[in-house]
Amino acid sequence: MVFTEFLDYVGARFGDDMVDDMIDAANVPSGGAYTAVGTYNHAEMVALCEALAERTNSSVRDIVCDFGDRLSDTFARDFPDFYRRANNLFDFLSSIDDHIHVEVRKLYPDAELPHFVVERRTATQLVFLYRSPRRMGHLSEGLIIGSARQYDVTVRVQSDELPVEQGMAVRFTIDLI
Repeated sequence: MVFTEFLDYVGARFGDDMVDDMIDAANVPSGGAYTAVGTYNHAEMVALCEALAERTNSSVRDIVCDFGDRLSDTFARDFPDFYRRANNLFDFLSSIDDHIHVEVRKLYPDAELPHFVVERRTATQLVFLYRSPRRMGHLSEGLIIGSARQYDVTVRVQSDELPVEQGMAVRFTIDLI
């Protein structure tokens, strides 16, 4: 689903010709043929993002973060119960591993999902650790920003990448403002 949504995002933001140009430039093994129920190597997403960044004079970080923000709208539309069952943004973010990812695994058993651990929570701040074998922390940052919009709150997100031997670990500090 993430791959098909990414192609839709690129088409909506940069035009359908850019989708084709990006796929051609990335030279991904799938040829850019993705389905919402398929599972694809995350290296293809990296290659697509790098090709798009090069063609739009943007950073990969900014593209992935912006895509994550837009993806939250898709999740809210397609999976509204995930948002409805949480009273607020912090409840929602705290429920990702224990509820949302459990449900995602039912739909997509082969999905390689990140892991989130809440480290500290107050009324105005949430600190949690993101860990994943893939380097998609910026996608999570965009999803956080977009999810805040779903709860009609404004946040400041600080992300601190932590050293790990494989994959990525990021400590997110989210402040309500």
